[in-house]
Amino acid sequence: MDPNRLKGKNILITGAAQGMGATNAEHFAEQGANVCLGDVDLAMAQTVAERINARGNGKAIAVRMDVTKREDNASAVAATVEAFGSINIGVFNAGLNKPRFFMDIDEDNWDLIMNVNTKGMMLGMQEVTRQMIAQGPQEHVYKLINVGSVASRKPLEDVTVYCTSKYGCLALTHCGAVALAKHNITVNGYAPGVVKTPLWEQLDKDLVEIGFKDRAGQAFDDIAEILALKKVSYPDDIKGTAAFLASHDSDYMTGQMIHIDGGWVIQ
Repeated sequence: MDPNRLKGKNILITGAAQGMGATNAEHFAEQGANVCLGDVDLAMAQTVAERINARGNGKAIAVRMDVTKREDNASAVAATVEAFGSINIGVFNAGLNKPRFFMDIDEDNWDLIMNVNTKGMMLGMQEVTRQMIAQGPQEHVYKLINVGSVASRKPLEDVTVYCTSKYGCLALTHCGAVALAKHNITVNGYAPGVVKTPLWEQLDKDLVEIGFKDRAGQAFDDIAEILALKKVSYPDDIKGTAAFLASHDSDYMTGQMIHIDGGWVIQ
């Protein structure tokens, strides 16, 4: 690993207290980046930031952040700039899921998922972009990185709203790439499949609760069986692609969503 690959990059990551967000934050910092960890769970985000700072390469701060609130997105951007002097990259990772069968979806379920996964991403993209435009041109492109899902390509009857939210993420990536290119900002993303994180562990329990699965762990086993690689992933399987998108190696890419799904989308 090159400890200077992301040197000088100041990155805001949403949903960074655990799972893929925390793993990516640590991986970015190991390559020299400074990271602001935004999350509704400030205590857990601070724990990750302390771990990063103890290692002594990139620096980290943590801020409490509800991505569904514009003022929290703006405050997180301001905190990043105050701590590190500027912002070069935004990673919009915050997300949640709560399964329902199609005819059981109600307004509360719809609003919960869409507000965090899609509205929260849009607000974050807007507020980070405002700061990037205010900073003016830099030598390399600014970057927005959206965390999508295989669910934008694979219709799933038990998580219709989640699928819808991730279709929205894909649209934000495509439309953002077109709209923001004139500001020297690229917009890309990556789309995991099943990643063993706290989100998926809770989803596994919820699927048993609604009667879609019979036992804990069955969701992981059933999906692994249909994957080309025959195994689910972990955050460490995702971090390399995230770092690629944050690095100069991807400067000429925009409007792309890279699937890291063990071969699910091709099955």
